[in-house]
Amino acid sequence: MRTERARGEHVRGEHVRGDGARAGRTPRALLAVGLVIAILSALTFGSSGAVGKSILQAGWTPAAAVTVRILIGALALAGPAAWSLRGRWHLLARRATWVQLGLFGVLAVAGCQLFYFFAVTELSVGVALMLEYLGPILVVVWLWLVHGYRPRRLTLIGTGLAVVGLLLVLDVLGNAQVSMTGVVWGLLAAVGLAAFFVLGADTSNGLPPVAFAALGMAVGGAVLGVAGLVGLVPFAMSTADATVAGMLVPWWLPVAWLGLVAAAVAYGTGLVASRALGAKLASFVGLSEVLFAVLWAWLLLGEMPAAVQLLGGALIVAGVVAVKADDVSAVPLDLEVEPLPVGLREDAEPGSAD
Repeated sequence: MRTERARGEHVRGEHVRGDGARAGRTPRALLAVGLVIAILSALTFGSSGAVGKSILQAGWTPAAAVTVRILIGALALAGPAAWSLRGRWHLLARRATWVQLGLFGVLAVAGCQLFYFFAVTELSVGVALMLEYLGPILVVVWLWLVHGYRPRRLTLIGTGLAVVGLLLVLDVLGNAQVSMTGVVWGLLAAVGLAAFFVLGADTSNGLPPVAFAALGMAVGGAVLGVAGLVGLVPFAMSTADATVAGMLVPWWLPVAWLGLVAAAVAYGTGLVASRALGAKLASFVGLSEVLFAVLWAWLLLGEMPAAVQLLGGALIVAGVVAVKADDVSAVPLDLEVEPLPVGLREDAEPGSAD
């Protein structure tokens, strides 16, 4: 039992415990489920650009669209979050819990969104996205410097493939605009993206993923709202009809999609995936969001992806496979495993290691 669980934890590449560990799943099954959930998260996150564009064209500002999206998502997850916290409400009394929630809300939710918005005011959208999606590389650097997980050969190869794939998908070389101010904002957005995976994969706070997502989004939404109210970013909403997939629809329809699907489902599944796969692998799978964004733009906006973008998507997938293979190849034959935190155990007495 110890050996099997140890292998599962090492495959994820971090000393964190996902919910799958206590459910008795094998490492292979946990990886498969985690990958499916991560892809679902990337798919739903990827829809935000194409759907959000419809309300931006109807008169919404980016800050208003993002704030409403995040707050609706937090409200949608409030019920499931409360249910998941049954018997664990005492965890919210811990200062460390709110420090992590605050960092997640400020960096991974509000900061990532605001920094990207600032970046696109100085750079082309493609360049800004490329800079933001350096986040997975920052995760690898973080795990190396802080936790001692030195990147192995396959991880480095996978990183290179993924970066080249992003360049092709975003077609940044076509009409790139360079501004040092924009580059700084884009790199800060990458820090926010890295924080999403690193903080999301950390289970030391004991909070279930859905509760962590809901509370973190509430913090992030509040920060975004304050930024709009004080005039840090333009903030305006509209009730004019929006155009989606060539059809005129009421404004609340795309807004509901952004809040319920591109926020609640996306953030919730993203955190579940981070805990199942670990920050490194989950962040690289998250790169597929860019490819899904291109596909959503094709379906909803009629923007056909070019052949070079499809090639880039294939390279991203190849990079993810390389990173996953690196994690699996690093599994040792036997490891001693520390027990799960009491707050995470539902099938054992407090203090039990198995």
